[in-house]
Amino acid sequence: MSGIPRSRGFWIGLVAVVATLALPVALDDSQLTVYVFMCLSVTVVAGLSLLLGFAGQVSLGQGAFYAIGAYTAALLTKLVGVPPLVSLAAAAVFPAAVAAIIGLPLLRLRGHYLAFGTLAFQLIVLSAISETRGITGGDTGFPGIPTLSLGPLSLEGPQRTFAFAYVSWLLALLALVCTRNLVRSRPGRGLRALATSEPGALGSGVPVGRYKLQVFAFSAALAGIAGGVYAFFAQYISPGSFPVLLSIQFLIMATVGGLGSVWGAAVGAPVVYLVVQVLANLGTAPGMPLRAPAIFSYALYAVVLVAIMLLLPAGLVPSLQGWLQGKLPALRSTALPRSGGG
Repeated sequence: MSGIPRSRGFWIGLVAVVATLALPVALDDSQLTVYVFMCLSVTVVAGLSLLLGFAGQVSLGQGAFYAIGAYTAALLTKLVGVPPLVSLAAAAVFPAAVAAIIGLPLLRLRGHYLAFGTLAFQLIVLSAISETRGITGGDTGFPGIPTLSLGPLSLEGPQRTFAFAYVSWLLALLALVCTRNLVRSRPGRGLRALATSEPGALGSGVPVGRYKLQVFAFSAALAGIAGGVYAFFAQYISPGSFPVLLSIQFLIMATVGGLGSVWGAAVGAPVVYLVVQVLANLGTAPGMPLRAPAIFSYALYAVVLVAIMLLLPAGLVPSLQGWLQGKLPALRSTALPRSGGG
């Protein structure tokens, strides 16, 4: 972790890895399901945090790439007969290719125009899924997705959810490690310069446009492969599985964890997801109105955004790093970091 002494950062990371690796053993099936969804959220948010914190691109369309990955894996496996592992790889490659194509015009937009553009893209994707009933099942959904198999090992049976917990955990860890390595590579140095000042990065010879497009595609690939695992786990998907609120939830997770912090996704995603689950359970309690869960979710996002922007604009992980150094980060007027870090 950047900003923390190497020995201390190593031990913190080791404890976190061991704790999360051992946790599924103590959980029942319903809790394991929550664990799987949290790990998939970490995978998506790892790419989104990189996109927001380093490339400075606000995306409200990660849910669209999540959906594209899920439908890619489901359609290839069930309708075409492609092996699940190959379908899972395609669930990463196809969303990345789509992102590279739509990113050419979209990334010319700035600020809220880009946010609205990516939001419109998700609405288009959901509409396309709903209208192609003969292939995707439309609003009825796409059931009967085969389970994921890793070579001769098929993830089914009484321990199915337990096995998926470790698959999703491994995927989240690989996403974090890949993101960390990218940040520390030569292109990563260019991204850190871009996060600090785009005109300055351009003046230093950084290919800003190309880097933005590559990070956009990389974040789409992570969202897509997470969507593929989701499809194999749920074995049923529909447009309702990927609402616009899901993209907003990913954005909140990235902001809470810390934009531009590699490890922010590992903190922000579980924190927000668990709070959302608590509020959802409260909203579905006897006597609550039908719209209570949605109202609680929107209220949570509003409160969290305001609180983070006012109190910890750098996010939880940078704030924790400052605390471990014996100081708290100064409040800033923006959640985007001036420089990148892990």
